[in-house]
Amino acid sequence: MDISTERVEIAVPGSGTMGGYLAKPQADAPRPAVVVFMEVFGVNSHIREVTDRIAREGYVALAPDYYHRTAPGVEYGYDDKDLEAGMELYMKLDSDQMIADARAAIDYLKSRSDVKGDAIGCTGFCAGGHMTYLTACETEVKAAACFYGGGVADTQGLGGGPAPLSRTSKIKGKILCLFGGQDAYIPPDHVDATRQELGKTGVRHEIVVYDKADHGFFCDQRDSYDKAAADDAWKRVKRFFAEELGS
Repeated sequence: MDISTERVEIAVPGSGTMGGYLAKPQADAPRPAVVVFMEVFGVNSHIREVTDRIAREGYVALAPDYYHRTAPGVEYGYDDKDLEAGMELYMKLDSDQMIADARAAIDYLKSRSDVKGDAIGCTGFCAGGHMTYLTACETEVKAAACFYGGGVADTQGLGGGPAPLSRTSKIKGKILCLFGGQDAYIPPDHVDATRQELGKTGVRHEIVVYDKADHGFFCDQRDSYDKAAADDAWKRVKRFFAEELGS
């Protein structure tokens, strides 16, 4: 499907504006939408590529820059120096501000005439996976595809608030969680805790663990890229969004 892309500005109440990268299909009728939450590396070329891929599936896709308070527009690569810089910015994030950013991104999409306002989902990777889980808990998104969400099962959330896992019962839609079995950032007990909490609260969910995959397995710019896991995950995400949001 042909798409067009643009940079947009999103109003965040009390915080000015947040930049974003928007990709949309060339379609006459309003489409479902997906918010794409970035890794610690910013809205870089990989996140823009993922946003484009989602748009080609028929969704209006938006990647917001939730570093807009500290380092707006930053884009990092995947070497050790960039990882250190990205983690420094990640540790400055605050859960309440992240929720405000997620709500602002959703409100922006709902305000667009080319978006079906009742068919919005989200996805994200690493820090963006954390953001995806948090967004699933605190907004009305119908579908959330969480790739290796760091810190979801920690005892405390970013900025000292409740951890995402403790908010699980608030999820209204369905959530798909994708993990790498070799991921040192997300130990097996965190995966088990996520599975148990989702099951206990009765939230509609699916958890997939790729036993041989590491953290960041979906990104073909990282040394940890695992094509088999990435290809399977992409098929699952496409089916998930089609079932929950339409296409």
